[in-house]
Amino acid sequence: MKMELREIASLLNGEVEEGGDLVITGASGIKEAREGDITFLANPKYAPLLETTRAAAVIVEKGWELSCAKPLVRVENASLAFGALIERFGPKKIEFPPGVHPMAAVSPKASLGKDVHVGPFAVVEEGASIGDRSIVRSAVYIGHDAKVGADCHIYPNVTIRERCEIGDRVIIHGGTVIGSDGFGYVAVKGVHHKIPQIGRVVIEDDVEIGANVSIDRARFDRTIVRRGTKIDNLVQIAHNCDIGENSIIVAQVGISGSTSIGKNVILAGQVGVVGHVTIGDNTIIGAKGGVSKSIPPNSYYIGLPVMEAKQYKKTHAALSRLPDLAAKVKELERKLADLDRRLPGHAATEND
Repeated sequence: MKMELREIASLLNGEVEEGGDLVITGASGIKEAREGDITFLANPKYAPLLETTRAAAVIVEKGWELSCAKPLVRVENASLAFGALIERFGPKKIEFPPGVHPMAAVSPKASLGKDVHVGPFAVVEEGASIGDRSIVRSAVYIGHDAKVGADCHIYPNVTIRERCEIGDRVIIHGGTVIGSDGFGYVAVKGVHHKIPQIGRVVIEDDVEIGANVSIDRARFDRTIVRRGTKIDNLVQIAHNCDIGENSIIVAQVGISGSTSIGKNVILAGQVGVVGHVTIGDNTIIGAKGGVSKSIPPNSYYIGLPVMEAKQYKKTHAALSRLPDLAAKVKELERKLADLDRRLPGHAATEND
């Protein structure tokens, strides 16, 4: 595919400063770009890469002061603009034509909307429903009375168990299990007895869930992931959790039962959260943070256990000085002992 730079600028609602007739033949990252490619710069700290990139032109954001010998296309958001452009220059989008594959098992008592695709070896149980234009890939299991909304994309080997509800425009990647039993037992005379988990999981609109994620059903009511939240791979969300709107949950996070996460929260990689706590709106928990108590809104906490970021940095700085402080204390002890020996009335010993 070929496009002139001015055409690209028009497509992205951007402005080209010079070189509008330059022909672009591809799109790639700033390090990987080849001659003829267009690339993007989304963070000014990477501006030195402009000097070494082989790209023919660069998408940047309006208002940035940059020194660059290459033609620039200025847009409101460089990363979003490049994402839209890559669909033009990237591999052809795979199509999934409407219809049920003959090797799928769809109950006659299930309900399928218009233009739904159901792939081979998928199973759709009695009472389940799938909304218009949704794509259900191969080996997906949709349990009894489960609901999948419109325009969803369910990747291979996903399990959506009985009575769980998936909203519109939800993406669920391979290997994820929605609605597995909550982890609940009562110990009686040394024997663990399973507690029935009769609730469900609700995933609201515009949520994306990565690969190999587990979201457990509630004991009685529901575990809920609210609209717009994005969940990375290998995340565990336990029973009765409430995950707020537009939150970001990064890989290998574990959230214990009955925990409430606010809106616009970021849990960085490998964060662990105990049960029955609340994390307030607009809060960030840094990577490998251990949350053992409720966290107020608009906070930034890091560490294990977590503490407010400014306090953590002070504490960490103090810890880094401990070897020097220990050496100073040892030297002071030596000097005090020497001074003590010099004081009147000190009784000499064999060790002096």
